[in-house]
Amino acid sequence: MAPSGVRLSPAGIVAIVVIFMVILYQVTSRMSAEPEKVSLRALLIGGIGVAERGGDQVRQIRLSSDLSEQSKGKTKEGANDPLTKGDLLSHQAMSRSFRSEFSNVHLISEEKDTKAFSMDLKPLETENEGVSNELGSDKDLLVDVEDVTVWIDPLDATQEYTENLTEYVTTMLCVAVKGKPVIGIIHKPFTRQTFWGWVDYGSNVEEKHVGNEGEIRIIVSRSHAGEVKGTAQKAFGKGVTVVPAGGAGFKSLALFDGKASVYLHTTRIKKWDICAGDAILRANGGKMTTLNGADIDYSRHSNVKNDAGLVAALHKHEMYLSKLGYD
Repeated sequence: MAPSGVRLSPAGIVAIVVIFMVILYQVTSRMSAEPEKVSLRALLIGGIGVAERGGDQVRQIRLSSDLSEQSKGKTKEGANDPLTKGDLLSHQAMSRSFRSEFSNVHLISEEKDTKAFSMDLKPLETENEGVSNELGSDKDLLVDVEDVTVWIDPLDATQEYTENLTEYVTTMLCVAVKGKPVIGIIHKPFTRQTFWGWVDYGSNVEEKHVGNEGEIRIIVSRSHAGEVKGTAQKAFGKGVTVVPAGGAGFKSLALFDGKASVYLHTTRIKKWDICAGDAILRANGGKMTTLNGADIDYSRHSNVKNDAGLVAALHKHEMYLSKLGYD
């Protein structure tokens, strides 16, 4: 007699046993199955296409002058945080393109799917001549999909975008594996230049020496230049140069083209702003950390806000950190 008072027939008992065996098989199959893998080379090549598609939208909207500017509110420092049609169209082009090719990879974007725009998006390219020339045709690494988080910034330097200061504007994509940035892509829509770095594999970013060798040039946010100047002069002396600029992507690349020797940010910054620059610096022997020297965690479960500031440099990172007194 069953506990419920209902007598089970032999056929009923057999059916229960079969169901139990099916469930047990499904559970053990999942446990024994190999984790799903994704190619980092494919993410690099696809990511370049994604960043450039976003850049196309950013450029077209700026040239049309129909920015449809709104405000997302105020930043922690009290500055206006604008949102434009360029941000939204770029987000849609980038996120849709990425998800069509890498549907199982976790994606985090600065913007949300608040409005659907009509756009014809072709499949992403599977090969890139520039990447092949830099890396060779056979370099790749397969990693577990569950370990990968991709960060995209559809339009970095939106404030400057609204002011038509287009030299500061970029679109960015970053691939993090187990929280560490391994692939960074920064695209400049208005010059149509794309810069990338893959840690331990290669990069197309070249260092250029401009100005006086050994001169300390600190690049900072345009909205915080005055606050940082005193700190910089105290650390490095009156001869230090403070360079105000817009856009985290622009400031990261400035470490390569001679505009700056160190990038300093002392307040909150979002991880989609800095992940790509962090990866490109790492791929070229540089370093980006918080103000106290800690690596920044880009895993999907981490906070999207980095409240610990940052110090980034292509050379002598530890020296800058020590001089600034944050380590």
